Amino acid sequence: MFKYLYHFTYQQAFACIFPASIFLILALSNLISIPGLYRYDFILILCIVVQFLMIITGLETKAELKVILFFHIIGLMLELFKVQMGSWSYPEPAWSKFYGVPLYSGFMYASVASYLCLAWKRLDVKLVAWPNRLITGLTGLVIYINFFTHHYIYDLRWLLIIVLTWCFRKSVVHFFVHNKWFKMPILLSFVLIGFFIWIAENIATFFGAWKYPNQSISWEIVDMAKISSWSLLIIVSFLIVAQRKQLTKAPIKKAS
Repeated sequence: MFKYLYHFTYQQAFACIFPASIFLILALSNLISIPGLYRYDFILILCIVVQFLMIITGLETKAELKVILFFHIIGLMLELFKVQMGSWSYPEPAWSKFYGVPLYSGFMYASVASYLCLAWKRLDVKLVAWPNRLITGLTGLVIYINFFTHHYIYDLRWLLIIVLTWCFRKSVVHFFVHNKWFKMPILLSFVLIGFFIWIAENIATFFGAWKYPNQSISWEIVDMAKISSWSLLIIVSFLIVAQRKQLTKAPIKKAS
């Protein structure tokens, strides 16, 4: 079993090249100061370089880049709204800030889509008992809209979680590690990815990528309630990536 855990960890680590690069950039930006270049602008330039390298090395295809850029855009839209609402802030100056949001922030969302695309390929992910695409598409849209509307009307996240639990109750993700198929309930994978992104969020805020109101004076751990938000956002990104992949409707005979 150890060898499967080792290979799984290795593949997951490889799929995290883009997110890990962003963490490295955030750390470096705290250590390196370039005269005439604001820190946020420095981060943006390096993020663009990483994205370029991902393409020219073949780690990401042009088709996957379209998905990643799309998630970059919807991430920036969410950032613009949330910053204006005071949910979090980017206090440092930059030339590349637009309405208080530095453009590099979109890469943090794009890195999630990049991870999903790479993990999908490297683990040969197959989806079984996947709900109707119209249902999943509408559910993903409502989840995304709720990130905006909950500031004005009732927060539907817990209702959405109930709906998601029902829609995906039979859905299973199959993945190939070393020479063996494994499977996991898709709902569990959403929660696990959301949890690890919450950990990543703590690292990112520690390096000053952005600040929540309670972190304005000194760094504090991010509220664990954010795990539900990240899990929902992961579902949106997962649905976007899934539309680009061939979904498996029948059970995988080789899966164990």
